[in-house]
Amino acid sequence: MPDTATQETFVPGPGQERALRDALGRFGTGVTVVTCATATGPLGITANSFASVSLDPPLVLWSPARNSGRFPFYAAARHFAIHVMGAEQFEVCRGFARSGDAFDGLAWHANAEGVPVIDGCLARFECEKTSEHDGGDHLIVVARVLRAEAREGAPLLFYGGRYGGFAEG
Repeated sequence: MPDTATQETFVPGPGQERALRDALGRFGTGVTVVTCATATGPLGITANSFASVSLDPPLVLWSPARNSGRFPFYAAARHFAIHVMGAEQFEVCRGFARSGDAFDGLAWHANAEGVPVIDGCLARFECEKTSEHDGGDHLIVVARVLRAEAREGAPLLFYGGRYGGFAEG
């Protein structure tokens, strides 16, 4: 039985940003790296704000943070790729969390639309933006999946501000 005595109830708003972030962090997610092409070269960012939307048509979404220095490039990108990372790709994720140009030493190539695509990920979705929606301090980007690929393997997960793996039960 969970210990409900330590649960905190709060009203999200000014002064409660950390509490809300911690509560949202109780939802474990997969980890992605989203890439796009820019005039100065390939760009990547680690993100866990990814979800499937529809199988027919094939749609996904992700939500870049407006306060990110990389935001203008993603907001302007018509094409991008979402890479679902495997458990062994923690260092790749950490690299793109720190810097948008962490492509050194990675196997990658440009796809037909010029988007940098990273080889060897658990799954990859090559996308074309179909719409965007205001999401407060984030932008909700909906895209059609043009091409996808996947392989077997264990996922890299994010929970409570930490990276980890999946334990079968």
